[in-house]
Amino acid sequence: MQAFYTILLLIGSNCFMTLAWYGHLRLQEMRITTSWPLIAIIVMSWAIAFFEYCLMVPANRIGFEGNGGPFSLIQLKVIQEVVSLIVFTIVAGVIFQGQSLHWNHAVSFICLVAAVYFAFMK
Repeated sequence: MQAFYTILLLIGSNCFMTLAWYGHLRLQEMRITTSWPLIAIIVMSWAIAFFEYCLMVPANRIGFEGNGGPFSLIQLKVIQEVVSLIVFTIVAGVIFQGQSLHWNHAVSFICLVAAVYFAFMK
C-alpha cells in the first residue's frame, strides 16, 4: 500500500506543480493576469506550489526505503519525473489545447519509461 499511496501523492503533487509552473501562462492567454506585475504572478505560483510540497514531502517520506517504504531515493526521483511528464502532458492537452505531441515527444516518453525499467533493475 505504501507504493500506491506514494504514487497517488506524487500524482496530486505534480498536478499542483504543473499548475504553479504553467497555469499563469494560461491565465495570461485568457487575459486575466495580463496587467499583473511579475511579483504577483510569482506569489500566486508560490501559493499553488505550497500544496505541491504538502503532497510531495509525505510521498517521499512514505515511499523512501529508509523510512520503511518500497523505493530507493533514485527510484523515487525517476518515478516523480515520469509522473511529472504524464501529468504535464495531460494538463497541456486539456488546458493548452493548441499544443500537440509529435513523434519525437513519443520517443522521449519511451526513453523515460525505459529509465524507470532500468532504475528498478536489481
